[in-house]
Amino acid sequence: MKAVKRILRYLKCTPNIGLWYPKGAQFELMGFSDSDYAGNTVDRKSTLGSCQFLGRSLVSWSSKKQNCVSLSSTEAEYIAAGSCCAQLLWMKQTLLDYGYNFEKVPLFCDNESARKMATNPVHHSRTKHIDVRHHFIRDLVSRGDIEICGIDTKDQLADIFTKPLHKKNFTRLRNEINVIDFSNVA
Repeated sequence: MKAVKRILRYLKCTPNIGLWYPKGAQFELMGFSDSDYAGNTVDRKSTLGSCQFLGRSLVSWSSKKQNCVSLSSTEAEYIAAGSCCAQLLWMKQTLLDYGYNFEKVPLFCDNESARKMATNPVHHSRTKHIDVRHHFIRDLVSRGDIEICGIDTKDQLADIFTKPLHKKNFTRLRNEINVIDFSNVA
């Protein structure tokens, strides 16, 4: 009930906030994935967050608690990247039906170990515990469908979907994903 009241208070105070899709923006597909490792204090499950853009326009986003407990932050981030990859692959195929072909779609991840795991085809003994279904990202990277790119944690746009943030950071990220206050627009 407490969470519902917070949501209703937020909605009441933000009637002029919405997504902005700029006219004539660049048309490039890209994704951002992040995870809040063991963020749930009750069951220690991580929260996955991802968002996908066409140019500067947010077209898809997700926030979901993982089904299982991750044993490391690398595993949590790797699973989040795999989830984002699945969405990017679906979007890439759908846009191909409309005549848009994207090569090496960038996926921005702020965890260096997860990026290395996705780009290295060698199966390390330390990653044995990660379910095989999450390793399809390696195949996508080796085929050239997805390119795993590094990003600084403070610039990670998917951060807004994984954990509560201070007002300053929340507002900055909200503006970065083009959710703006239309009462300030003339």
